[in-house]
Amino acid sequence: MIDLRSDTVTKPSEQMRAVMAAAPVGDDVYGEDPTINSLEERVSALFGKEAGLFAPSGSLANQLSIRMLVNPGEELLTETNSHIVRAELGAGAVFSGITTRTWLAPRGLLNAQDPLAIAKPDSGPYLVSTTAIAVENTHNFGGGTVQSIEEIKKLHSETQKLGIALHLDGARIWNAHVASGVDFKEYGKYFETISVCLSKGLGAPVGSLMLSNKDRVTKARQWRKRYGAGMRQAGILAAAGHFALDNNINRLSEDHKLAKSIASAVFAVAPNVVDPKTVDTNIVGLDLTGLSIKASDLAAQLKENGILASALGPTYLRLVTHMDVTAEDIEKVNQILPELLQRSFVA
Repeated sequence: MIDLRSDTVTKPSEQMRAVMAAAPVGDDVYGEDPTINSLEERVSALFGKEAGLFAPSGSLANQLSIRMLVNPGEELLTETNSHIVRAELGAGAVFSGITTRTWLAPRGLLNAQDPLAIAKPDSGPYLVSTTAIAVENTHNFGGGTVQSIEEIKKLHSETQKLGIALHLDGARIWNAHVASGVDFKEYGKYFETISVCLSKGLGAPVGSLMLSNKDRVTKARQWRKRYGAGMRQAGILAAAGHFALDNNINRLSEDHKLAKSIASAVFAVAPNVVDPKTVDTNIVGLDLTGLSIKASDLAAQLKENGILASALGPTYLRLVTHMDVTAEDIEKVNQILPELLQRSFVA
């Protein structure tokens, strides 16, 4: 099977496994795992932050971050289709008593005026106060779109005046960096908290980090334990993260090229389904609105032909390139997918 459901399906290479097996470890709950400690220091320094906290998932890194910025009964703003409000099962409300409001943006792209227009800080004793805004980069359900650093700067400038904190859901910030050339420290300047994933395009089997100042990370460490995510000799997982950072950032451009080639092949037969110009990174979102085929049916037909894709709605099919698919695999996809779409036109 050519698995394009997500870049989370990658498997650790033999070289990565060897590094994991050789990793020095200790009890991380006691702060004694040297490989985790060095990874936390490395990634926090990469983004210009004081401290980092290793977590088993990006969702937990997000939840720990917003917990540090928003008190129970206060408000987080984020884009309507962002991961925090669409794919974390209401965790902010369940675990932290956080209420959310959203703004809708085409392809999830940030326009600083959108959240600023609905932000309500310091609303007094009778209304909910906005205390943080979350930005996702790249934006998953927007099709892997890269947020403009200029819009981030504008948002930061205004929120500083309002006393509103910013969180970066940087699960795929590595892809944004490669596609835009914006330095990690530049991104880090504008956000009080950041989450990053090592288990997507970078190919580690498990692992994310929450980044912030020392005080927030110290508090988040307690909450990680409270949520049941304290880990012991987990340096074997952190070692995979080190290997991923050493070897797998620059190669993300290959994934981006393959994703754009899929979009181009589809565009040639169905130009209303996807525009290759909007495919910035490794995610291809197909909008099947107006076609006679549902996303679930197209996914089933692709599976019959040895290709896995994700139907994320009645008319939305997502394909994600990653290190475990080859150029030859994508050549096959670029033959079969357009053929199936053309069949749907005459069905």
